[in-house]
Amino acid sequence: MAIVTIIGAGMMGSALAFPARENGNEVRLVGTPLDREIIETSAKTGRHPKFTKDFPAGLKYYQIEDMEKAIEGSDMIIGGVSSFGVDWFGDYVLPKIPESIPVLSVTKGLWDTEEGKLLTYPEVWEAKLEAMGKKLNINAIGGPCTSYELVAHDQTEVAFCGHDLETLKKLKAIMATDYYHISLSTDVVGIESAVALKNGYALGIALTIGLNQKAFGLDSELHFNSQAAVFGQAVKEMSRLLDYQGAGTLENLCVGAGDLYVTVYGGRTRLVGILLGRGLNIDEAKAELNGVTLESLVVAVRVARAVKVCAQKGILNAEDFPLLMHVDSIITDKKEVNIPWEDFTFVSAK
Repeated sequence: MAIVTIIGAGMMGSALAFPARENGNEVRLVGTPLDREIIETSAKTGRHPKFTKDFPAGLKYYQIEDMEKAIEGSDMIIGGVSSFGVDWFGDYVLPKIPESIPVLSVTKGLWDTEEGKLLTYPEVWEAKLEAMGKKLNINAIGGPCTSYELVAHDQTEVAFCGHDLETLKKLKAIMATDYYHISLSTDVVGIESAVALKNGYALGIALTIGLNQKAFGLDSELHFNSQAAVFGQAVKEMSRLLDYQGAGTLENLCVGAGDLYVTVYGGRTRLVGILLGRGLNIDEAKAELNGVTLESLVVAVRVARAVKVCAQKGILNAEDFPLLMHVDSIITDKKEVNIPWEDFTFVSAK
């Protein structure tokens, strides 16, 4: 039996308590300062307020002030914060974790630099720790997995990535179940870039759903031609960006494409894309989804900004990313949705 401490009681962090606990491990769920009510409710009822299924029996609940007590004796730490908690996790949580305990993060996203580089969150955290004179074994989860389906025990395959394969094998042994299947990769940049990139592109695909609702009515049948066309373009642009990251392998692209697929069919990114496609501008869409965190918007803007910098340097060609540039124009410049269909076409001759 291992001791698994999850820091961050959001939906994904909390969902991972299911395979962890059902494997016979001791599981400690720690709320962030924003999760106080979640922890109170979960401790009282045995169920996360956004889940329809009880947590496995025996889960232990901690408020943030008891985090260090929860960390003590742990065999692994799962970081369950959203991308908006990256700085807090790096500044407040990581310094309190002993170097002997590996960390597994669920947080997806990329950070762009003034030079046009795209950094994964593990890279951002490792830089912070190095400045403190500390080093942790930071790993991450990527792949198609929605929290509510994991809770429902839907068959799920993800990838754990990290620098040390032996550590990854240990983490897999702790977490893998007959419904939670885990691939392993030492290409952290590749896996983390792939699953971050899908957020902005899922938004682009969801635009077509809103456009069709606008044209044919909210209750009209689903139209898949347009979704498939944008999906294909999204995968093409993701492949080019993975090449830029030095991580253009088939495995990385497949992890990203799978995550793209599941994100289009559920979640917050789908909702905002539909609203934009119906004709709302970005401010109106945000107001409509008041209180909902929209990580996809942040990722799309950051990646587009990096592409623009690289285009000025002659490293990339912005014309190779028409979907990304259009999504960015909708978010940054509040442009109307007008998908550049002809820019997706190509001529291929042997």
